[in-house]
Amino acid sequence: MHTAHIVVTLIAALMAGFSGAVLLMRAQWIVKALTDYSVPQSWWTLLGLAKAAGAVGLVVGLFVPVIGVLAGIGLVLYFLGAAVTVARARWYSHIPFPLVYAAPVVGALVLGHVA
Repeated sequence: MHTAHIVVTLIAALMAGFSGAVLLMRAQWIVKALTDYSVPQSWWTLLGLAKAAGAVGLVVGLFVPVIGVLAGIGLVLYFLGAAVTVARARWYSHIPFPLVYAAPVVGALVLGHVA
């Protein structure tokens, strides 16, 4: 279980880090989506930093478990909030996207608890 926990945690961190990086770099496809969902542009940098910090927290959590748990909880709440934002914008076909990012974080939390 320990190896699975490490692998899933690193995948979750890479996914969250990627998601934060593309937002901070203002990739055109993410800018369009956030505009379509009516997310204020003034929030974008903070949202990107939150995802990046969560990714770092997951990796640090491999050595300091409480940090990983807190980062994981924060990321799960972030991605659930993103799903709600997408639903409120009535882009129902896009709801799975933030949930795909949340899934490995949930897996890391579960495996960390079991390991």
